[in-house]
Amino acid sequence: MARIRHIAIQTQDEEATKTFYVENFGLKVEKHLNNERIAGYYLTDGHINVAVLRFKNDTLAGTERGKDWSGIHHIGFQVESLEETAARLQKTVAKPRDDINLALGLGAGGAAAGHGNVEVRYIGPDNVNFDVSETGWVGTPSNKAKHV
Repeated sequence: MARIRHIAIQTQDEEATKTFYVENFGLKVEKHLNNERIAGYYLTDGHINVAVLRFKNDTLAGTERGKDWSGIHHIGFQVESLEETAARLQKTVAKPRDDINLALGLGAGGAAAGHGNVEVRYIGPDNVNFDVSETGWVGTPSNKAKHV
């Protein structure tokens, strides 16, 4: 059975958003992100990874929203098998987000298992974006990533 292990919030002020969740809900900072593509934090309650993200380009954010949008951006599911999940999803309305996968360096088919965090991004019903990972997310008890 898949487990929800990741919720991503897109923000324009990653410091203020991080501080809000840390101070009001006791989430712990697991990792600070700041590179040419994204700035933000991975927070955790010990069970779910909450990513606070400020995207630096529209492609990574998804062109339907762009980098200046704010709100819940996507959710992530940890699965037992990327291949079995992909086969099931092919029979549904879900489609890989090749644009985002390529921008993240995942390739159209997603990253190989063991990559850590997102291994492939999809879009499903109601235009909800979701990550699928076999290895899980930093700050979650089932994280099997060799590196993040």
